[in-house]
Amino acid sequence: MRYSLVVFDWDGTVIDSTQSIVQAIQSACRDLGLEVPSAAQARWVIGLSLESALYKVVPTLTAELLPEFVRRYKFHYFTRDPDLCLFDGISTLFEELRDNGVALAVATGKSRVGLDRVLEQKKLGHYFAATRTADETFSKPHPQMLNELMETLMVPAEETVMIGDTSHDILMAHNAGVESIAVTYGAHSLRELNESKPTRIVDDVAGLANLLQMHCKTNRNQVLS
Repeated sequence: MRYSLVVFDWDGTVIDSTQSIVQAIQSACRDLGLEVPSAAQARWVIGLSLESALYKVVPTLTAELLPEFVRRYKFHYFTRDPDLCLFDGISTLFEELRDNGVALAVATGKSRVGLDRVLEQKKLGHYFAATRTADETFSKPHPQMLNELMETLMVPAEETVMIGDTSHDILMAHNAGVESIAVTYGAHSLRELNESKPTRIVDDVAGLANLLQMHCKTNRNQVLS
């Protein structure tokens, strides 16, 4: 299989934000006197749209409390936001893929405002031909984000791969009929990732780069250097 479109999840795949998200969820629960989920429970919902995630991880959360919970979550998350770092090697990978004619896209559970904010902060927006967020379409694992990206960029499913750190990413790929690469350095455990049956699994960005060297189409009839 040769990929001409590589779609990245964001949190836990591109940027090391898993612990910040978990702590923001737990802190917002404490603020509102709600039962605090375990770290494992909070990690499991990463990748879903914020509203979907919160109802799943905080079952006692009501519609009336949701707006205040979201405000408290964002407060705690943005407090940690300046310290969030890209995973080592990821921006170099973006540059190599783009320079070799591979189209890049993002499919994320973040909001449009949140994604645009971090793309500007990290100066990464120019790498991506298209992006989709959970508040623009259906949340993962529904395939619409991937379907819209493939339609917009005019790339068939057989030339598309989804890269993510959660089973939600992998199941979205299955539902869209595209291959998937699971990364083990993010939110979900190796067991959870294996159960979702990704096409391939890698343990770090270096392994991801090596895999894409072998499987990406380029505009020079050569593998990435």
